[in-house]
Amino acid sequence: MKRLFAAAAAVLALSSHAASAGELTLFADNDFRGARVTLGHDEPNLNRAGFNDRVSSIVVRSGVWEICEHAGFRGNCVEFGPGEYRSLPRFNDAVSSVREVRRGGPGRDRDWRDDRDGRDDRRGDDRRGDYRGGGAVQLFAGPRFQGPEIALSGDTRMLNDFNDRTSSIIVREGRWEFCDDANFRGQCVIYGPGRYAFLEQMNGRISSMRRVR
Repeated sequence: MKRLFAAAAAVLALSSHAASAGELTLFADNDFRGARVTLGHDEPNLNRAGFNDRVSSIVVRSGVWEICEHAGFRGNCVEFGPGEYRSLPRFNDAVSSVREVRRGGPGRDRDWRDDRDGRDDRRGDDRRGDYRGGGAVQLFAGPRFQGPEIALSGDTRMLNDFNDRTSSIIVREGRWEFCDDANFRGQCVIYGPGRYAFLEQMNGRISSMRRVR
């Protein structure tokens, strides 16, 4: 009987792990085109999936994943939370390993406490007008969630005082489209729930944003 209970517990543990594991899809070309491979586990060498140095865009469906330029999670690495990444300027065709660093489904894979240890979390004077109060999205003027910030919960056709200033983003809920021109025009990228410490091609270029889901 004890063996039966032990076996049942093992199966339960395995199913629980599978339910919480993240998932990402790697694409060989920009804009989610070309050959693809979907992973739900760490891969220290993408040669085994036939994808070494071939990744040009990524979709993270759940979890937070670290992608690295060398096998064994070595070299330059960067983390991606749930979202769609149409291009990878610093990592295009230069990814050799990937691993999940935080598990959970969309909107649950991050602890939303502020990263800036020891700093007062009260809102500063840069939050003026409609920007006051908590929001579904936080925009930061500096990378790694530093500098002046604003919080938004609705579609914004023009960021006014924060136009072309955003260098990092926290998305607490929903999927949002960020565009480099006013009125949701120009180049746009969609981010789901997650923490985006660096914005790559959108750094300092965001002028409008709207919720798409």
